Amino acid sequence: MEIGIRHLRAVVAVADAGGYTGAARELHVAQSSMSRTVLEVERRLGVSLFERTTRRVRPTADGEQFLTIARRLLAEFDTAMNHFEGYLAGTRGSVSIAALPSLAATMLPHALAAFRATRPDVAVTVRDGLSQDVLDHVARGSADMAVTVAATVPPTLHARHVAVDRFVCVFPPGHRFAGHDELTWSDLTGEDFVAFDPTSSIRAYVDRTLSRCGVRLGPVTQARNVGAVAGLTASGLGVSAVPGLVLPMMKFAEIDSRPLVEPVVERDICLVHDPARPLSRTALALMELLANARSQRLGLPAGARWV
Repeated sequence: MEIGIRHLRAVVAVADAGGYTGAARELHVAQSSMSRTVLEVERRLGVSLFERTTRRVRPTADGEQFLTIARRLLAEFDTAMNHFEGYLAGTRGSVSIAALPSLAATMLPHALAAFRATRPDVAVTVRDGLSQDVLDHVARGSADMAVTVAATVPPTLHARHVAVDRFVCVFPPGHRFAGHDELTWSDLTGEDFVAFDPTSSIRAYVDRTLSRCGVRLGPVTQARNVGAVAGLTASGLGVSAVPGLVLPMMKFAEIDSRPLVEPVVERDICLVHDPARPLSRTALALMELLANARSQRLGLPAGARWV
């Protein structure tokens, strides 16, 4: 039975209008064309769909059954096409973004809130993980894009510099560092230290700077995630050096912090995607928002800034 959307709309319109004149007016076609369309449907189905009286056109029993199917199919079709229209316009669909945990928790929320404010029907997925996990998501296509540290991005992916944050020293309450407005990296000499383990992108920045400054630390305790580093530091197991976007995730531990200078070390944060994978309009809209976050004055924690 070759019945198309045009046929379904005609039958439903006649039933709703109670006649061909009103249905033709509703669908903006000639009455004769409406009559021919319904007759064509009846011929293809092999049944009469309407009883024609002098006053009104009413569905037959077969017509009622067909109308139930027609209304359901039209509703599903219209919903699907509306979603596709929104997808093409970038107002519907879905977008996924991978991010380092610190960036997912502190850098992305304001940006994603601004994005969803104008696209409430878009589903957003954030996949947080360590630097290699984040890049793997982009390479596999399980994330449309990523925000991560620029130094970790391979040449096969495209990276756009979007933000920086600077390193600070964190220490437990009552530590002697509390009497300083800022600290140099050399001030860390001999201090017990709580370090991120080597799988963290933060570790490379810290090790490189300590080596360049000739700093020899005291006993080192390692941990993998931000919460553990914060808790160990608060318990007096050492001081630590962390980028500014990590600080909001450490507030629970009630640790103190001071900017690190001589040198000032900043971490470049970039927006990454795979140029070999085409992006949907929805994903492109989010990329555009993040790329222009500075001009839109999206919020960032102290110690970080959009570029």
